[in-house]
Amino acid sequence: MKQKALLSFQNIGKIYKSEGVIFEALKNISLDIHQGELIGLSGKSGSGKTTLLNVAGLIDHPTSGKLLINNLDITTFTDAKLSEFRAEKIGFIFQTFNLLPLLSTLENVEYPLMLLNMPEIKRKEMAMNALDLVGLASFKDRRPGQLSGGQRQRVAIARAIVKNPELILADEPTANLDTKTSDEVFNLLLKIQEDLKVTIMLCTHDQDLIAQTKRKIHISDGMLVPASNIMGGH
Repeated sequence: MKQKALLSFQNIGKIYKSEGVIFEALKNISLDIHQGELIGLSGKSGSGKTTLLNVAGLIDHPTSGKLLINNLDITTFTDAKLSEFRAEKIGFIFQTFNLLPLLSTLENVEYPLMLLNMPEIKRKEMAMNALDLVGLASFKDRRPGQLSGGQRQRVAIARAIVKNPELILADEPTANLDTKTSDEVFNLLLKIQEDLKVTIMLCTHDQDLIAQTKRKIHISDGMLVPASNIMGGH
């Protein structure tokens, strides 16, 4: 029996237009992502991998084709419905952490739950559970400026998982970290993916990390490249 796709890209195209210049970022992408997969997405700068991640995260609208999440055609949703769906179902981890500097660690992790209008007692409990999973419960009162780069990325991971999303999108989550910290953060992502059975799409230039992912997707000039055609370790 064929496994149902959590995420299904069907002939997805994305075109950007700026000052009369047309740039085709994605070209006829067809791809199924299943529940619980850890996807390593690689490609050179400008290849389209971040655009693919943004389409998956409902940040960018595809110019053509369909995007299905749990068999729902997302491309038919209103902006308000897209925002609601994104807030409930998708977690994000960014290269630059994107933590709010004036909020404590706990408040940063709580923030996505505030957007869902969750009662304070419940959201604090869920935020503490997420911090415990990433090993930072004792740092709950510190602000981002009082944390190391690795600790800030752990807070960002806790924020991404706090609402129990179905999909986590990680865009170069280790790019600003040293090698040792990068390995620690990646191993944490592996553990979370295994423990929570959440689907993770990881976009990175780090080929050592890509090698450890269970499924690898390479993109070049806006198109998917079969694994057998990938040369030179890209």
